[in-house]
Amino acid sequence: MIGRRQIQTFVSEYDLEKIKVGVLASHSALDVADGAKDEQLSTKLYCQRGREKTYTQYFKSRLREGNTVRGCVDEFEVFERFNHMQKPAVSERMRKENVVFIPNRSFTSYLDIDVVEEYPVPYVGSRNLLRSEERGEQKDYYWMLEQAGLPYPEKIKDHKNIDDLCIVKLHHAEKKLERGFFTAATPREYQEKAQELIKQGVITQNSLEEARIERYIIGPVFNLDFFYNPLEEEYPRLELLGVDWRFESSLDGHVRLTAPQQLSLKDTKQEIPEMTVCGHNSATIRESLLDKAFELGEKYVKASQKYSDPGIIGAFCLQTCIDKDLNYYIYDVAPRIGGGTNVHLAVGHPYGNALWRRQMSTGRRTAKLIKDAISQQRVEEIVT
Repeated sequence: MIGRRQIQTFVSEYDLEKIKVGVLASHSALDVADGAKDEQLSTKLYCQRGREKTYTQYFKSRLREGNTVRGCVDEFEVFERFNHMQKPAVSERMRKENVVFIPNRSFTSYLDIDVVEEYPVPYVGSRNLLRSEERGEQKDYYWMLEQAGLPYPEKIKDHKNIDDLCIVKLHHAEKKLERGFFTAATPREYQEKAQELIKQGVITQNSLEEARIERYIIGPVFNLDFFYNPLEEEYPRLELLGVDWRFESSLDGHVRLTAPQQLSLKDTKQEIPEMTVCGHNSATIRESLLDKAFELGEKYVKASQKYSDPGIIGAFCLQTCIDKDLNYYIYDVAPRIGGGTNVHLAVGHPYGNALWRRQMSTGRRTAKLIKDAISQQRVEEIVT
């Protein structure tokens, strides 16, 4: 991985009055761009041909008398494939243009994680934690949760030991960013569903052999959208900006059916729901659960600082379930801006708004961190 000192050297040569906020044009890019414009920062998005019109046409910035009156995408580049960003000429151009880059999940999925770690452009966030999202790595997010003493669903080591409802977590065979998750309550159900999904091309035998099996937590899903500000000297550095939850296709279509309708499904491609994230919605949690939410965030921050210096910087998300006894279980960790933050685009997060007394989305909070770092001459403290 490229050294942080080298990244700090890059940013020390930037013209800080001409900073551009860069992001790969997918996932949470509109949140990042909209937030940057709220804080009067310029934006540049890196697009893939065939998927670029959202950014290059429909949300392209429009100026009037020097002010942005429509849109939030000031500049863009379009590549045949996202991974063409890894060409040295691209990163050289980014540095010349004073780009600070916001890594999102699409960036770490469409580019190899080794490339992401070596990419010679300043990231606002935690470069050395991005690999922890790759389940199966020696120090993945489960390892970090264990070091932090944080609750997560029990791991089932072998499908033969399944004795209650479990979820099998593995990558989708065809959809790059998506999941081939399925549930099973017995070893026989596991085998039947696994073979059917392999037949359908949803999963592969190789990915199945590397899958993680967890005991299923029955309860609502809440993604806790946190922000850690390393520049703060007076108030708490940890902020809970908001909470979101997911719409998953085709799972959400299944739960809208009655039990007799579900049982009547004859097409095997419909019988087993997929859990492809296709949207998000905003939520709040009861106030008696907020103290515990902050405790989860603080423990994760401390563990990240102890085991992966400098630890988490900026946005991160703890994806949780809450059981019938109101206990949290963390089933996933995003050590960067979360995919669900677009739901707070332009209107802000409920808790972020309450804290900052104005509309405060994750994108805007990230832009505010950048502006604060510039004004305090501490930009080297927020980049990796």
